Amino acid sequence: MSHAAPSNPGAERPESGAAGTEPTGAEQSSSRAAVSAEKPLLEVKGLGITFATSGGDVHAVKDANFTVMPGETVAIVGESGSGKSTSALAAIGLLPSNGGVSSGQIIFDGQDISHASEKEMVKLRGSQIGMVPQDPMSNLNPVWKIGHQVRETLKANGLPDGPEDVARVLSQAGLPDAEKRARQYPHEFSGGMRQRALIAIGLSCQPRLLIADEPTSALDVTVQRTILDHLDSMTAKLGTAVLLITHDLGLAAERAHKVVVMYKGRVVESGPALELLRNPQHPYTKKLVDSAPSLASRRIQVAKEAGVQSQDLLTEEEAARRLAVEAKDYVQVKDLTKVFKLRGAWGKSEDFTAVNGVSFSIPKGTTTAVVGESGSGKSTVARMLLGLESITSGSIEFDGKDVARLKGRDLFRFRRRVQPIFQDPYGSLDPMYNIFRTIEEPMRIHKVGSAKEREKKVRELLDQVSLPQTMMARYPNELSGGQRQRVAIARALALNPELVVCDEAVSALDVLVQAQILNLLAELQHELGLTYLFITHDLAVVRQIADNVCVMERGKLVESGTTDGVFENPKTPYTQQLLAAIPGAGLMLPPEAA
Repeated sequence: MSHAAPSNPGAERPESGAAGTEPTGAEQSSSRAAVSAEKPLLEVKGLGITFATSGGDVHAVKDANFTVMPGETVAIVGESGSGKSTSALAAIGLLPSNGGVSSGQIIFDGQDISHASEKEMVKLRGSQIGMVPQDPMSNLNPVWKIGHQVRETLKANGLPDGPEDVARVLSQAGLPDAEKRARQYPHEFSGGMRQRALIAIGLSCQPRLLIADEPTSALDVTVQRTILDHLDSMTAKLGTAVLLITHDLGLAAERAHKVVVMYKGRVVESGPALELLRNPQHPYTKKLVDSAPSLASRRIQVAKEAGVQSQDLLTEEEAARRLAVEAKDYVQVKDLTKVFKLRGAWGKSEDFTAVNGVSFSIPKGTTTAVVGESGSGKSTVARMLLGLESITSGSIEFDGKDVARLKGRDLFRFRRRVQPIFQDPYGSLDPMYNIFRTIEEPMRIHKVGSAKEREKKVRELLDQVSLPQTMMARYPNELSGGQRQRVAIARALALNPELVVCDEAVSALDVLVQAQILNLLAELQHELGLTYLFITHDLAVVRQIADNVCVMERGKLVESGTTDGVFENPKTPYTQQLLAAIPGAGLMLPPEAA
């Protein structure tokens, strides 16, 4: 192919920040400018990783080369299945049992660990190499309190493990009320809070190298900034290096010294972060940059300069349809409140108000986004709308009917008309079902079509979410996080629902697939008149797809309005703070304009 990987893909470009370039983002930190020029802390040379499967050997990583210097942050980006997480897992000796290093070297602090024994790797894990995995539910023990799991890590590495030490570790990871949170179980945390608990455990022993696999994909932008600022602080004070696996190019541009781009198991381009993302050379890197919604601020700015407003982009037919459907509120949320009973000290229960008097409506055929920090109550609102959580007070009406009063056959019909796409791609798929059965199951339960028609529909859905039809026979554990989320989206669309509740539906996807899914959802909305409730922390995605925005803070609705209105003229300091924290804002502009 004409765009094959270059013969020396790992070749470094000249460092950014040269004469005539104003330092921004990652270049602003003096600690970053002072990265040690001595020997690499981690050096990957000609790495090949092979998995043994029933269909033969699969070469997941091929001849990969990159280095991480002491105190340096290196981001590996690429679409789901490109080999970025697999390369990181090999560096800490945590590849699945059917996988192994088939060629090359992984040199940590001068020692080749590519074929180190388990005993040797145990000595390195925690104190030397830390890990923040992608999936919080699979990596937190559901029967142990969060504090116990932090304490276990500290104790295993010979560090002080008293209550105050546990609280300090949780606080550093951005968890409020750390002492109270330490007494809770993982299921009592939101998805973002569970991710912060994993980050706390990964950082607790102050490792020399931290492998962070999508560490902030479940976090809102303000907490994301807190976590990443903490990582930067560790880099400056302790010389801790960070190997960051991410699909967020804005985050990579803002936080990393270098970016390594992987595609189909190979490193196709690498170099200083800002220079590489501002001036990509490989066709695949160009596609990544062009598709990144987290860098949509550049597109918005271009549109503003050209005098183009979002309403002007609608055809007359589309504008007329919007006006017609907006006359009817499909979903009405009135004074919605949810109070949870939390386990307190000495066995006493405490009331916690997760949602407090929230009211908003969703016009039919439009997209409403609910945004806010992790723990603000936005996902709880979604679960109450789906009938998965009881309502303490207030009401939710869907198409004129009170959701809380639906029972029997009416509830069954409601389930078909309203479908969820959940945040966690690991916990939302049954590990005992293959992909075909996972997607086909809703149609079978609701008695939709014949077996042959259902199979045809499954194949069509896989095409829509950019998954090969050959994947039908696989199981969830054989898929990456992004691939699992695409399966979850296909399953949600199987019944042709009228309302789709998307709870962080694209947060686990790489930018290319994220763009495809958002475009797909927009096309389906246009063709079928679908209505969306989008729960998200990614304000760049909100700007791209939502008609209206509701901003939540600590259970309360603090601001709402049209997307353009909220983004261009935020009323509350909290909304202004959220917008200011979007990663990568302005970093992708040309150097002279940045």
